[in-house]
Amino acid sequence: MAMSVGTGSSDEHDEVMSTINTTPLVDVMLVLLIIFLITIPVVSHTVPVTLPKEAVHPLQTTPQNVILAVTKDGDVFWNEGHVPDTQTLVDKLKTVAVQKPQPEVHIRGDLDARYAAIGRVVLACQRAGIAKVDFITEAPPRQ
Repeated sequence: MAMSVGTGSSDEHDEVMSTINTTPLVDVMLVLLIIFLITIPVVSHTVPVTLPKEAVHPLQTTPQNVILAVTKDGDVFWNEGHVPDTQTLVDKLKTVAVQKPQPEVHIRGDLDARYAAIGRVVLACQRAGIAKVDFITEAPPRQ
């Protein structure tokens, strides 16, 4: 029985190894595979119950919002229809205020409108018994 103990030159050991050792990678992948095989059945177990069978029907519970626009001249528009005076506005708002649930009033005031014109609309909403009044604005442009 003969054994060769490096009779060649030392240049053989100085060469760069160009192969990748994949043994640690395979070890890690096998450990991960075992962990997943153990944990998946634990996660999928739940308490067995019989759930009720019911069809879901969407309900229309929110009424149409009232959109009031106030121009820079102080004219009031109800969904693009002109409202001639404050009393007519109050009367129209009273008919809407009795609906269940009560719709919201969205006020779109012109940038150049006088505060008094917007105030008359808010006062009309208050006199009619409207609970929610919102002001519609635009977001400033991004710079």
